[in-house]
This record gives sequence, C-alpha cells and structure tokens, in this order.
Amino acid sequence: MATQVVVGAGPVGSAVARLLADEGETVRVVTRSGSGPEHPLIERIAADAADAGRLCELTRGAAVIYNCANMAYTRWPELWPPVSAAMINAARENDAVLAITGNLYGYGPQPGGRMTERTPLAATGRKGRVRIAMWEDALASGIRTFEARGSDYVGAGADGVFSAVLLPAIAKGRTAWLPGDPDAPHTWTYIGDMARTLVTLARDERAWGLAWHVPSQPAVSVRELAARYAELTGSPAVAVRRLPRWVMRTAGLAVPMARELAEMDYQFYGPFLLDSRETADTFGLTATDLDVVLREESQSSRPTPSRRGSPAAPPTPTAVTPPK
Repeated sequence: MATQVVVGAGPVGSAVARLLADEGETVRVVTRSGSGPEHPLIERIAADAADAGRLCELTRGAAVIYNCANMAYTRWPELWPPVSAAMINAARENDAVLAITGNLYGYGPQPGGRMTERTPLAATGRKGRVRIAMWEDALASGIRTFEARGSDYVGAGADGVFSAVLLPAIAKGRTAWLPGDPDAPHTWTYIGDMARTLVTLARDERAWGLAWHVPSQPAVSVRELAARYAELTGSPAVAVRRLPRWVMRTAGLAVPMARELAEMDYQFYGPFLLDSRETADTFGLTATDLDVVLREESQSSRPTPSRRGSPAAPPTPTAVTPPK
C-alpha cells in the first residue's frame, strides 16, 4: 500500500510525487483521469476526490495525504468545499497528516503588499473566503495538518503570469500586455521549492497546526523578470506594457474569467511581497536561485497551459483586446 497519497497531478502534485518516489517512497496519485508522472514507485488511480468514501479507501494506511488538487478558477466556491471536506475526512479516518498546498489569497490586499506567516486572513473576495474556510475547517477538525503558501508560480510546467503572458509574447516577438503594473515588485515561487517544502514539513511535527510560507527569492518586477529571462537565454527582449485596470473590469461584465481576474488584480497592480523568513529559519529551507528556475523554464517544451487555479492571476482572456 502506498504510504504517501498525492491528490492532483498538476505541476505541484507531479513534483511532490516525483520527489517522494525518488526518495524511495511508495506513492499513489489520485486524479479524475488517472494521470500523473511515470515512475516504478508511483501508482496512478482515477477517482473523484470529492467522493469522501472512495478517497478514504484510497488513502487507507497512508502516512501523509497531499492536497495538490486544482479547481476550475471560475468555480472555486462550488468545487473546493466537497474536495477539501473529503480530504479532511480521509486524514481523520486514517490518522494521516494532511499537507495542504496553499496560496496567498486568504490575506487579501495588505498595506505595502507584505505578508508574513502571521499576517491575519482578512480577504473579503469570494476566492479568498474559500481559502480561509478550507484552512479553518482543517484546523477545527483536529487532524494533523499544515498549509504551505506560495506566490505566483515559476518553473517548468508552472501555470502563472510568466507562462501565460510573458512566454507567448517572447515566442511571437510581440508586446506582453500585463494585467498589472510591470514595475511593481512581485514574489515568485518555484514549483520545486513548493514541493520540497510540502514534503519537508509533512515529516516535521513543528509544522502541524500552522501555515508556512514557501522560501522564495527576493521580489522582482515582471519587467525585470522578462529582461532577466532574455539575458539568460539569449531571447529577444520583450516589451512589457500595462493593461489598463478598467479593461479587465469592463470585460468581467460578460467574461467570467475576466471577472475572476478583476477580483484578484491587486496582486499585480501594486507590490506583492511574500516574507518566508520564519519557514526558512525553522526548517533550514532555502529558495532555488532564480536563474536556475528561468533556465528550466526555457528548456521546458510544455505548451502554454490552460488555467486551472494556480496562486496568482490567470492569463488575459482572449475576449479582452489590449488598447492600441
């Protein structure tokens, strides 16, 4: 029987499963389609994680259950509660640790954009309220649990602004239209660091009952990130321009994805700063060098991903046309 169960096979779930298997752990990956990375120690199972009974069976004997699931970005209030409840139930029934892949939505806008591990959860938007409820429900259940929170993802296979806005513009030699301020400092979290943090904290009882920030490199703006990528890879420099805030908000009247973007746009129209010093000091974890991450991005042949609910803002909907 697998001792580690990973729910979800997106970038984070796949990275966690590979990391565990490479360490010799037996891993079961649960997804609707039965997808997941190939490895002799990884078993892939097709199942609906919202089915509490089935998930409880699939996690029997597991030491850790990793919540690495993704939900359709426009349907969080509908889709997340039953999946989260099923994982909490499975952890309780099987006396397993529940390791939750988190994000920064629950904090809401913060003065100066800075967030520490102890920043209060003050979000009023619907997606932020979903994440707050998930965390509070896990804590109230009495299970051994923790949440590892990261910022906008970077790295091969990561879904985020870098892959959805910058890379397509670089590939086509066009201007990158950013739904935000290209010069605002922004924290980026490497997929590999998220996976390593989840696995490390799941084995350390000091982590349980608390939320932790994934060690991430010092913040850089989207414009700086694009320039650094071009310098490292020899790609042509790409122009990055700000998409006026009203564009997405107006489009949101008719386009559901644009409406979701508008709710979270504070993340990119001002500083968005993840402070992870407490996690780094407590567990001895460090962030991967950003140059290493960007080189990994350049070597990835994965096509531009569809949006499935990663921490930061989704790509600009095709229905929104940038101003001339």
